[in-house]
Amino acid sequence: MVIRIQSIVSRPSYGNDILFRVMDIQETTEGKIAILSGEDYRLIADAPFSDLLEVDPSRRERMTRATKAREEQSLHLFRQELELIKERQEYRATKCYRVENDVFQIPGRVLHMDGDSNYLKKCLAAYEKIGLPVYGVHCLEEEMPKKILTLIDEYRPDILVITGHDSYSKAKGSKSDIGAYRHSKYFVQTVRLARKKVPHLDQLVIFAGACQSHFESLIRAGANFASSPFRVNIHALDPVYISSKIGFTPFNELIDVREVLRNTLTGDKGLGGIETKGVLRLGMPFQQPEEE
Repeated sequence: MVIRIQSIVSRPSYGNDILFRVMDIQETTEGKIAILSGEDYRLIADAPFSDLLEVDPSRRERMTRATKAREEQSLHLFRQELELIKERQEYRATKCYRVENDVFQIPGRVLHMDGDSNYLKKCLAAYEKIGLPVYGVHCLEEEMPKKILTLIDEYRPDILVITGHDSYSKAKGSKSDIGAYRHSKYFVQTVRLARKKVPHLDQLVIFAGACQSHFESLIRAGANFASSPFRVNIHALDPVYISSKIGFTPFNELIDVREVLRNTLTGDKGLGGIETKGVLRLGMPFQQPEEE
């Protein structure tokens, strides 16, 4: 098998546990290296050809089916939880005199900036299934700081997601050195600009980061939720779950950080955050549009 751009590979040195797509091939003095993008995890890496194994179609299909089954199960449980939240909020709003269909909900609007166009499509499909209004923008990580203020002015989001790919390189420095991360500095710059634009933590709720990102810097810059406290990989859909929990939690309720992380695919080793209020608001009365 010949490894080329768009080939699906795994890395024997890491137990072949993650599927990668070859995004670029570069010649170095030590031989060819491939720039890799995780198929299901927000990880970017480079690896020598000697540490690449092209994944045959049958194995790829098995791994993809297993991943999709896990995603669907997680999404199903998450949607059930959101339905309970909605029902509880409707009951509280109308108490015992509730009339059927008398209230309407306005969940938070999401601006989702993603450095990976394929992940963006996957996330937008998940937002649609959950029912959260979203505007998605494909934007390379290094371009995000240049575009964030214009996008906030244009879309006026309640929730901002800043994500894509990232990775930590031990060869470049310690885990406390943001220069040792591929894209964390761009995420931090983007968060800082967004937070300067909207200083209040509950008026613009921010999720930022990707695989192995510098969690502490993102939180200090003004993110409400971020990755990755233990510098582990996060799943492509984790930002969607966190955004949806925020979007469907009432504005007068605090989100329990442990609870919001419970139904993510990665959990609290890859994701963390601070106490934050939800953004859902109820209105009444609800009127069905008249038939013409």
